[in-house]
Amino acid sequence: MDNKAIAALWRQVKEMKPLVHNITNVVVTNFTANGLLALGASPVMAYAKEEVADMAAIAGALVLNIGTLTAEEVEAMIIAGQSANEHGVPVIFDPVGAGATAYRTETSRRLLREVKVAVLRGNAAEVANVVGESRAIKGVDAGADGGDAAALAKRAAQQLGCIVVVTGEEDMASDGEVTYAVAGGHPILTRVTGTGCLLTSVIGAFAAAAAGASRPLLEGAVAALAGYSVAAERAAGERPAPGSFAVRFLDELAALSGEELERSARVRRV
Repeated sequence: MDNKAIAALWRQVKEMKPLVHNITNVVVTNFTANGLLALGASPVMAYAKEEVADMAAIAGALVLNIGTLTAEEVEAMIIAGQSANEHGVPVIFDPVGAGATAYRTETSRRLLREVKVAVLRGNAAEVANVVGESRAIKGVDAGADGGDAAALAKRAAQQLGCIVVVTGEEDMASDGEVTYAVAGGHPILTRVTGTGCLLTSVIGAFAAAAAGASRPLLEGAVAALAGYSVAAERAAGERPAPGSFAVRFLDELAALSGEELERSARVRRV
């Protein structure tokens, strides 16, 4: 995948303005909505089980995030996910904190059993624990042992039958056959709540754009990672601080152009 294809998908998102239905956690709702708006997508946060099936059916993508999971929310996620499956809407899943507690791990696996997920996005510890490998996790943060992220992404994609994105110092995206590494970003991302969760929703927007352009979902995921990384680098500047970075990052998501991505995206096949 070259930078011209990445830039084309970035433009597609801004032209398409896909509706992204998020069932996400209470910590990140506002940041996620603002990030999607800055990107050019149209966010909706609908959680009630009475309406999630209808909302998922008309969305361009459905994003499920278990950051602050409850039994009621899990039920709504399954209803929404099955509706999305019935209507050909890609489902993006973020297993936040999988491995930290038995409930989170089993909930992640249940969702993967009962909903056909198109893209799974997590850090190395979350992805590993979802597929039955033990890796350290502290709360919802990955432990120090990242292992081979490219190999993990490929194994998980083969096991789960979906695109798997493993984020870290270098992000990996794999469909089980082809794996891409995306460089860039900035460590300051780990000091702002919600940047990983927003990335999952941005991948949702790009999954919708890829489907609309008849492009592979793997390309949509890679384009999302590449643009996100470039925007983060631009927002960090020379003296990054969490508060100002969060604001500048939204500005950079809004300002980033296809031309800039053609120059700056760093993607390689591994």
